[in-house]
Amino acid sequence: MIEWITSNGLTGFRDAESWMEARVAAITEGSAPECIWLVEHPPLYTAGTSAKIEDLTDPDRFDVFPTKRGGQYTYHGPGQRVAYVMLDVGKRGRDVRAFVEQLEAWIITTLAQFNVVGEMRDGRVGVWVTRPDKPQTVTGQPVEDKIAAIGIRLRKWISFHGISLNLEPDLTHFDGIVPCGIADHGVTSLVDLGLPVTMNDVDTALLHSFADVFGEVPSVP
Repeated sequence: MIEWITSNGLTGFRDAESWMEARVAAITEGSAPECIWLVEHPPLYTAGTSAKIEDLTDPDRFDVFPTKRGGQYTYHGPGQRVAYVMLDVGKRGRDVRAFVEQLEAWIITTLAQFNVVGEMRDGRVGVWVTRPDKPQTVTGQPVEDKIAAIGIRLRKWISFHGISLNLEPDLTHFDGIVPCGIADHGVTSLVDLGLPVTMNDVDTALLHSFADVFGEVPSVP
């Protein structure tokens, strides 16, 4: 069984980390089921294990939290759905790359429910949207904006941290970092794409898409 939990309001980042640490320990010892936890955070930046200090361009803007998840700098804040993923990758094949691709597919399948085409890109973890409504790049290529980020950590093959999907965050808040170390692409959201969806809409789409991609139906209270 996979437990599906949704928290209302804004959850502090260190509080979320502590909760995940405890839940991963419980999953490892067999005293708690796997879990998907949906939260929103107050405005903040997190630094993954590959973060470069020069990519933190405005260090005084928001609180910055070093973390041991993979990846570089990312932003979390209101209007962004963060899904923390505490799953047993060991029993799912012990293939971390395939697991990350499943997470990307989960986001892409969720976006498809809103008629948004999300795509993977080699060498760029996360999900991207092509923007034909914007002027082409100087090389004549269409603009691509990032709509979702992924950063995970494993402990004894149990994953934690997870994905963040931009519904309606303040996109100017990304200006204080080079998001995920990629300077030549922008950031977008569902509302920025002209889709006035609610957080409940996104949560419902995530739940249905999870079952489609992972082949398991989580238990919702």
